[in-house]
Amino acid sequence: MREPNHLRRIAIATIILSAVATPIVVVLIAPSLPPWNDSSASSGQVNDNTVLLGILTPIVALMIVYFAYTLTVFRNRGSEQGEGVAIRGDSRIHTPWLIVTTTIVLFLAVFGTVELADAGSGGGQGPTPAFKPTGSDNALQVQVIGQQWEFTYRYPSYGGVETPHLELPVGRQVEFHVTSLDVIHSFWAPKLGVKADANPGVDNIAYVRPTHKQSFDIRCNEVCGLWHGYMFDTGQVVSGPSFRAWIRGQQALFGPIGPQLPRFSGHYFPDPQRRAG
Repeated sequence: MREPNHLRRIAIATIILSAVATPIVVVLIAPSLPPWNDSSASSGQVNDNTVLLGILTPIVALMIVYFAYTLTVFRNRGSEQGEGVAIRGDSRIHTPWLIVTTTIVLFLAVFGTVELADAGSGGGQGPTPAFKPTGSDNALQVQVIGQQWEFTYRYPSYGGVETPHLELPVGRQVEFHVTSLDVIHSFWAPKLGVKADANPGVDNIAYVRPTHKQSFDIRCNEVCGLWHGYMFDTGQVVSGPSFRAWIRGQQALFGPIGPQLPRFSGHYFPDPQRRAG
């Protein structure tokens, strides 16, 4: 009996499964995964995840088909055991594999570079992002200061007033400068797609542009001591006029205690008492 073309069978089954699964993953599943679409940063991450899942789905389909086919067709049905057919040096396997994998790697390299250039590379990796997003020249600067055990927020363009709550204007580019007064913390606003380590002596920059009015959770995502779980707050994205009214109220409320706070700086180093816990 003539041996069937197993490679063709696997290829056809993979194409069919991919044609069914990929649209489901890309259209239905990927857009519903966190961090959703509440800001420019989170929308970019959803877009990136959708592209990656779209590429990954056919690869997973190939693995499923290949293992299902081999376990079904090539399983040992008798007592006799023998060596399988050697495929070392088989260009029918090697050539498509090299072409496909090289194409995927080069595409992702170009795609990632374009995304960084468009959205900005400030994701909390340091004080000098290689790329800045559109509108960053007019960005609202907000310094996020981690300390045991809360985050506070300074607004340099509003006299350096420091507040215990975070409020942002909708539709405006925000440039976070994340640092710490004592130990390592991590500023994490999942719905905004922002996560940046707060290290003493370091200014970590992260960009985000909230796209609609909302409330969002803020957490510390780095174990920072006994009350790490206490570092939780709820931020607000409000309209421009509401934000300006709010910041004027914060200046009136917290302005008098400004001289008692550490002098405004791009970053801070812990003093001996804070280092000692």
